[in-house]
Amino acid sequence: MSDFSFSDALLTWFDQHGRHDLPWQVADDPYKVWVSEIMLQQTQVKTVLQYFDRFIQRFPTVNDLGQASWDDVAPYWAGLGYYARARNLHKAATIVSQKGTFPKTLEQWIELPGIGPSTGGALMSLGLRQYGVIMDGNVKRVLSRFFAIDDDLSKPIHEKKMWALADQLCPTERNHDYTQAIMDLGATICTPKKPLCLYCPMQQHCLAHQQGLETELPFKKPKKAVPVKSAKVLLIKNNQDWLWEQRPNTGLWGGLWSLIIVENEHDFTQICQNLKLISKQKTVQISHSFTHFTWLLEAHIFEVEHDQQEFIQTELGGEWLSPQKATQMGIPTAMKKLIEVVESALA
Repeated sequence: MSDFSFSDALLTWFDQHGRHDLPWQVADDPYKVWVSEIMLQQTQVKTVLQYFDRFIQRFPTVNDLGQASWDDVAPYWAGLGYYARARNLHKAATIVSQKGTFPKTLEQWIELPGIGPSTGGALMSLGLRQYGVIMDGNVKRVLSRFFAIDDDLSKPIHEKKMWALADQLCPTERNHDYTQAIMDLGATICTPKKPLCLYCPMQQHCLAHQQGLETELPFKKPKKAVPVKSAKVLLIKNNQDWLWEQRPNTGLWGGLWSLIIVENEHDFTQICQNLKLISKQKTVQISHSFTHFTWLLEAHIFEVEHDQQEFIQTELGGEWLSPQKATQMGIPTAMKKLIEVVESALA
């Protein structure tokens, strides 16, 4: 492998086959790169493309984002999931807009909320066109296969080894192209399942390919069974308006609007008795999967009269909003799903 240059082979492939037209591939615009990097954490490019342009149109600069309230920002992230990412991006944008300049070093980037070494490396490389090294899931997969590394990469000692390899391979010339290239290779060729080894510029030198281990690596821990939780949803409606509440800023769906969810059966019964809520409709059920659990939500539909609205709102809090208005203010995907099912059931 001595006369083989990993970076040269990768860049040659990238020039011909890489992705060059993504909306955040703009020179001298660290803000767009930053927004895209945060959106792309845990999320595929095809999904991010549906959100990115709309987000940038609404918040075209870091100052626009930093000076906006969270209630302004939430609707533009609703549906992307992992909402702590958005809250950290918003907090960090506030800090940058107050300082008046973007960070200039990796250490300064990492000081901002929600930015770790890999995102910081991407911002140095893609955002500022300086030297930067990344270690996202694509890079881990490419390197673990190329070097046939069968270690558990979640362990710090092995993670450190991967960073050393990434740094060793990363060129100073065309660093930003290399960063994009290795992500593209992982996303389009060296994919998690059924990698397209035939089209890979590394095929002849890839140790996993030589040993027939492409689909075995990187090492994966056996998946634990995801627990299933149940909860009741209070869908209290008066004509076109439903009672919605804004979720706490921290925790699940932080800062988004949701119908009132009650996880304890006894509490649900008590609320219904205290408010004299009687459902005359069939219940509606949806399930929604998160990375760490699946939620079975059973919505009980209660029609109330206009003169009950104030009493119910005083007891439960929240606001009376049409589903359309709540959606504009920012609701999670599970609530969008629930609206569709309920409207279909009531049609």
